[in-house]
Amino acid sequence: MKKIKVGILTISDGREYLHREYAGLLMTYQEEIKRELESDGTFEIVGGSLAIHTNEEAKEEALKLQQAGVEATIFNYAIWCYPQFTAVALNFAPGPYLLFCNLHPSECGMVGMMAAAGTLEQLGIPYEKLWGSIMDGEIKKKMTAFLRSASAVKRLKGLTFGNFGGRPLGMYTAVANLEQWQREFGIDVENIEQDDIIREGEAVSGDKVEHAFAWLTENVGEIAYDGEGLTPEKLKLQIRSYYGLRRIIERRKLDFIGIKAHGDLTDRYITMDLAEAFLNDPYDWDGPHEPIIAATESDMDGALTMQIFKLLTGLPVLFADVRHYDKEKDIWYFSNSGTHATYFAGGSLDPKENLKHVTFYPETHYYPAGGASVHHFAKAGKVTLARLARRQGKYYMTIVPAELVEFEREEALRLGSMTTPAWPAAFTRLKADADTFLEKFPCNHIHGVYGEWTEELILTAKLMNMEVQVLTSSSKCGRHK
Repeated sequence: MKKIKVGILTISDGREYLHREYAGLLMTYQEEIKRELESDGTFEIVGGSLAIHTNEEAKEEALKLQQAGVEATIFNYAIWCYPQFTAVALNFAPGPYLLFCNLHPSECGMVGMMAAAGTLEQLGIPYEKLWGSIMDGEIKKKMTAFLRSASAVKRLKGLTFGNFGGRPLGMYTAVANLEQWQREFGIDVENIEQDDIIREGEAVSGDKVEHAFAWLTENVGEIAYDGEGLTPEKLKLQIRSYYGLRRIIERRKLDFIGIKAHGDLTDRYITMDLAEAFLNDPYDWDGPHEPIIAATESDMDGALTMQIFKLLTGLPVLFADVRHYDKEKDIWYFSNSGTHATYFAGGSLDPKENLKHVTFYPETHYYPAGGASVHHFAKAGKVTLARLARRQGKYYMTIVPAELVEFEREEALRLGSMTTPAWPAAFTRLKADADTFLEKFPCNHIHGVYGEWTEELILTAKLMNMEVQVLTSSSKCGRHK
């Protein structure tokens, strides 16, 4: 993932003699923040060249951040400082804004920060506050969470969503208003005919298709040809559909997509399971690539949820149906015919490690055109699940901390056969009890990534002016504004 570019402006006292006394100390604190944030390669820091102690300096230093294209600005306070300098800088320094102060008892950083925060309150400018030492791991974690969230919100602006085919299967929750997306997120929606996938796929050279076919044959754990639903010819047609989508994405400069497929492509052409899986993967048969969010059933709010996850984490994102709850095992079966990246089969960036756990089964009778269903069981690990939804036109976010659970293969196959045996499955234990989840979760599709990302999602929703509900149990269902 491209480094997150962050600006830091350090604010000083407007009295010349006090500024001269503390300027060196202030810049030492700034350099400490810069060094710590850049240590793991996630951030590129653009620091102010001096501690600001005049309105002119506030404007000039903030303009430098604007010209550098930073995605968020940290205002750094270590002594008492004039709030007016923060106010002037806000005219030019790019937001979102984090106000940060030290806690040294002989220095008045907290007083300076609180005075600046009061100024922002009066001006009606949103911000977050954080206090402590950047050398404290918890403080650094909180700062990193804010900066990731700020960047994700910023990077949504100017994106283009490719909507192939429109609403599927009568689902209201899969369709969003393009005016609202542009107004609230800065995202444009490009509607595209699914026939374009077929035409572009037909134009792909036979050599490219044969190369992909050979790679899949060599690396996929099992390809269960049955001579009818899944044949070598149908698998090659799925490869063409993947290449067709890649060509359209490149030519139209699409950033993330959704594909209706159902009732059209799945009846008369081929299923999109393979294409969706390898778009969402961090690799294909031609080598590594940045995951391209592709939502099955052209679920727009699902794709938006996934894109936010991607921008926050850089990781492949799960898309699944809320399929079944096993009360005895306290396990949810999250399963869907498409969009399950093969990454989840092994949790590795090495395709060989993941694909050895993957089986291509013949697609079910639900989809007469046939093709391969990309089957696997998700690797165990902590995950954060979420979904954006709308209530009377206003977006809110639901977050569900959880854990993916593995079983011995024979047992996993037995459990999977209770739903749709050919489809991939993520066996999941939620932090929320079943009644809370079913009462509060807003739709049939759920999304997530490995790791603990609850704090980042809460901050992201806050920056987008959304309510948040975190589902943990019937007694601890938290709502955040």
